[in-house]
Amino acid sequence: MNVAHGFHATMTTRPGQAQAVIDLLLAAPAMTHPDCVVFLVGRSASDPDVVHVTEGWTTREAHEAFGATEGARSVIAALQPLLAGESAYADEVPVAGKAAF
Repeated sequence: MNVAHGFHATMTTRPGQAQAVIDLLLAAPAMTHPDCVVFLVGRSASDPDVVHVTEGWTTREAHEAFGATEGARSVIAALQPLLAGESAYADEVPVAGKAAF
């Protein structure tokens, strides 16, 4: 796995909208994009209205090119009315680990 670019985002949803945000993220075209090698969605254990997403991409350029697509812009537009306030983003490059669902 070659991950050279990634981030971790924390989003606070409008009350009761976390599941809708999770559903949108899990249906996002990034999930099946070959340059997106890490795409994890989580929910806060202490706040039911907080959703986390971690993404890892082969390159920054691949992520930027994907972000310019209609599919990516559509997901971002659909998320906006479900969110409350600003989202927090942190630079993160996933290097290894495990996920089992």
